Amino acid sequence: MTRSGAFQLSNPEALYDPSGNAYSHVAEVRAGSRLLFIAGQGGEDREGRLSPLFAEQARQALANLELALASKGAGLAQVCKLTLLIVAHSETRLREWVAEADRAWGGHMKPTCTLIPVPRLALDGMLVEIDAVAAL
Repeated sequence: MTRSGAFQLSNPEALYDPSGNAYSHVAEVRAGSRLLFIAGQGGEDREGRLSPLFAEQARQALANLELALASKGAGLAQVCKLTLLIVAHSETRLREWVAEADRAWGGHMKPTCTLIPVPRLALDGMLVEIDAVAAL
């Protein structure tokens, strides 16, 4: 179980341990928390360039998410919910995502997350998109 000032992440014992797939089962947000809803962030850099590599796009999408959060005084530690869209999802891409999430959140519990495989995203060559809810 991990607590933040605004929410608590947990994994009920009756469910499997999802930590190996970089997410938690439950996020309980405390009343009176300030919520941020961050639009889907892709793997494009500031100039709109996309790497052809999934792992690099995932890393850039997380960096873009961090920039959006920072604009409101928040960081990844305040994220309680992710929606992850992956083009041509596979076990390999899941492992690459887990590695990037581990790099981003370190040893802390990861936010709740729904992974949705999709046939394509908004831009040609875009392989991942992440939207988030943060609680402060």
